[in-house]
Amino acid sequence: MTSQHPDLIAPLAAMAETSCQVDSSFYSMYDVKRGLRDLNGKGVLAGLTEIGDVLANTEAEDGTMTGPGNLIYRGIGINELANGFLSEGRFGFEETAYLLLFGELPDAEALGSFERLLYSNRGLPNDFVQDSILKLSSRDIMNAMAQSLLSLYTLDDNPDAIDIPNVLRQCLRLIAVFPLLAAYCYRAYVYRHHGKTLVLREPSSDLPTAAYFLNILRKNGHYTPLEAQLLDLALVLHAEHGGGNNSSFTTHVVTSTGTDTYAAITAALCALKGPRHGGASGKVVRMMDDLKSTVKDWRNEKDVEGYLDLLVRREGFDRSGLIYGVGHAVYSVSDPRSLILREQVERLAHEKGLDDEMQLYRTVERLAPEVVSRHRKIYKGVSANIDFYSGFLYRMLEIPPELYTPLFGVSRIVGWSAHRIEELANRGKIIRPAYKSVAPRRSYVPLEQRAPIGPAPSGIRA
Repeated sequence: MTSQHPDLIAPLAAMAETSCQVDSSFYSMYDVKRGLRDLNGKGVLAGLTEIGDVLANTEAEDGTMTGPGNLIYRGIGINELANGFLSEGRFGFEETAYLLLFGELPDAEALGSFERLLYSNRGLPNDFVQDSILKLSSRDIMNAMAQSLLSLYTLDDNPDAIDIPNVLRQCLRLIAVFPLLAAYCYRAYVYRHHGKTLVLREPSSDLPTAAYFLNILRKNGHYTPLEAQLLDLALVLHAEHGGGNNSSFTTHVVTSTGTDTYAAITAALCALKGPRHGGASGKVVRMMDDLKSTVKDWRNEKDVEGYLDLLVRREGFDRSGLIYGVGHAVYSVSDPRSLILREQVERLAHEKGLDDEMQLYRTVERLAPEVVSRHRKIYKGVSANIDFYSGFLYRMLEIPPELYTPLFGVSRIVGWSAHRIEELANRGKIIRPAYKSVAPRRSYVPLEQRAPIGPAPSGIRA
């Protein structure tokens, strides 16, 4: 639905924008940390957590950067965690979910019991699928998932209670059902908006989450062991990123109000939808497609470097000035998730005959920091982040681009759940940071004495 008075909207929008602009010099004058971050990338300390930790780099005693960054889940480094289940030939997402939720690695019996509990929560009532997913399909899968998630509130006999047992019950249900919501919302989208055949596969009750997602997403339900293993690894690497990432912080903020689980997790999902948070992997794929069509010889590093130079000078691709997938708000020397995923993605690229494309990714990863440093003052190191390789992985898995960010949510729901429980368990105050008003004081002017300022907004309808 569009406005019936577009001629009035434009000037009013200009007025609204002008009235909301703050003099940029005020931020340094009042020592305001924009984005709650220092210039060196460190976040303003706003809370305490035992769930996850993000280390920008390894520092020596003199403060110099000496090594790569690290991501820690409940005290366990992400490399150690990933190498653990990979070396044993197991899937790791369920084990990781247990660790993040309960603070301990499960033994075999506890893991099996947890998996059965989780898998038993899969499935949605047919009426819900018909009314909430198919009839209310959206062109954006994240929005479709958000409205379906809020609708799940109506199916809960005890939706508002925020005692830990009830919230844990709700969170386990959401962790289990998120893959189905993503796949079904996508199928509804291609059916309603692209005229494709509607295919809704019945969820399996015994497949690990990664295999389960591929099974319900693909029309034939088939996948290879390596495909499922690498998707599982991607889910593990995306499951948590400390309490300060935007969507997890959103979970803390909204949970602190005392609202219900469905509202809090929907808020986190909507935060993740923003392209500056959860949409980078799709941007990487589109950028690399543009590179491949622009640079004819991928092995010519001068040509590749020239393309990257155009990107940074806002003369190439989307003219944003960004090399997507390169740089991170926290990591400086390296993103540990990217290093883990790169090694495994290389295996799948070889299996699918895409060694040349994999080499192109490696070349861009190596050259991009040098190109960026030539054009910008760098306060910390620049390196490839996990999105640089996750988009390539999803493409090789034949996952539609519309599902890249929803798949992020399928993983991060675990971290959001843990952070919601943590906020409730610690009975914190409502989160309400301070904003300093810099508006000049003015006097009220009677209506008849006011000077004309522009078009009247009367008659505007949404």
